[in-house]
Amino acid sequence: MPKGPRKLKIEFTSGTLTHYGGVYLFHRFLTRIGFKNAVAMDVRLAQRNNRYTVGELLLAILYPIILGLERIETTYLLQANGVFQYLSGLLVYPNATTLRRFLLRLAPRALPRLRRLHDRFLMKMSVRPRRPSRLLFDLDSTVLVVYGQQQGAAKGYNPLKPGRKCYNPLLCFEGQTKDFWHGELRPGDAYTSSGVLALLTASFAKIPTGIRRIIIRADKGFYDHKTIEWLENRKAGFIISAKLTRRLKQKLSALRYIRQSKSLYTAEFRYQPQRWKKPYRFVVVRRPQDEEASNQLTLFKRDKYFYQVFVTNLALNAVNLWRFYNGRAAIERIIRELKGNYPLGRIPTRHFLANEAYFHLLLLAYNLVNWFKRLCLPEEFQTATLETLRQQIFLMPAQLLRANNRPRLVMPTSGQRENAWKFALHKIEKLKP
Repeated sequence: MPKGPRKLKIEFTSGTLTHYGGVYLFHRFLTRIGFKNAVAMDVRLAQRNNRYTVGELLLAILYPIILGLERIETTYLLQANGVFQYLSGLLVYPNATTLRRFLLRLAPRALPRLRRLHDRFLMKMSVRPRRPSRLLFDLDSTVLVVYGQQQGAAKGYNPLKPGRKCYNPLLCFEGQTKDFWHGELRPGDAYTSSGVLALLTASFAKIPTGIRRIIIRADKGFYDHKTIEWLENRKAGFIISAKLTRRLKQKLSALRYIRQSKSLYTAEFRYQPQRWKKPYRFVVVRRPQDEEASNQLTLFKRDKYFYQVFVTNLALNAVNLWRFYNGRAAIERIIRELKGNYPLGRIPTRHFLANEAYFHLLLLAYNLVNWFKRLCLPEEFQTATLETLRQQIFLMPAQLLRANNRPRLVMPTSGQRENAWKFALHKIEKLKP
């Protein structure tokens, strides 16, 4: 076995090293699109302590979310990192107590302004680099388990930890760009469809000009005649998983199924559920039970078959409709990433308003990273997770040097990472503010 060094002198004397070298790219991106200036000018809050501006405090929360410091306490790593502070433009980094107090002050006063700022950037970024002709809204809710005495947490539907208090946020994402579009943090006992019309109203209010078609995809939690009537009144398309009521189950065995492939059968019928104003098109997909099927793609088992039932006003044939709906599974991956790579599952305080502010800051961080990928990174990074971006871009070892009073950031030769960096720098400088 080869022997490593034995007599190696260890020193902790260098103040010019960091492994957050990639934060410079993100700093340049935020500056180029005008985000930093907009935060400083538009989000204002009266403060007794003027050591930090509101913009600096917001960025001091956004950067740790992106860099993987999952809890506010771990941000102490950035307080002693002078190179990070220089690269990010944060000359002094606040401590964890300051950040928590800021979240509590932000929520009732400045959070509405921050959300309007987020919406303004969303409307601009959703049409870059290409203006779409339609938007595809994927709706979902999820469970955030809490440990402690957090305000607003309540016992509700919690398949992971039954009986544990939780939050139940309601989320809307754009299915093509994967941008977060709108969302609300709710108590854990909120029913899935509670607040859906308010969510849809807010989502439709952000639609950029030139969009000709809106389509909604949602699971059975959103199966409600009020939601469907609201969408039809606005001439939106929809495909929603149906709740299999007793009357609907009785219809399944009487249908005539068409064989589409070896293990796929489809049928459709017109049906008017109780209290609905008119009949709608229902599409049924049947598959043998010997197939592996996820919970998301299976609603009901009967007579050795899995069944999926949809209500829709789209003109697609049954098979293409089923495939189109299955594309909604991307929102499940996004939520898993938000809980895993972004600290969505780490509730930072006991106060509901502060947790709500953190919830919206985290989703703002998600969108900023998504826009950064779409506008600045090579094609192979377009679908990369945040964990991959950290490994390849953000957590880049670097040394800050000065020669002739000019700063120089030196990084190791690193092949694909180096190429991605150079590509991103070029694209950022070409961005139109």
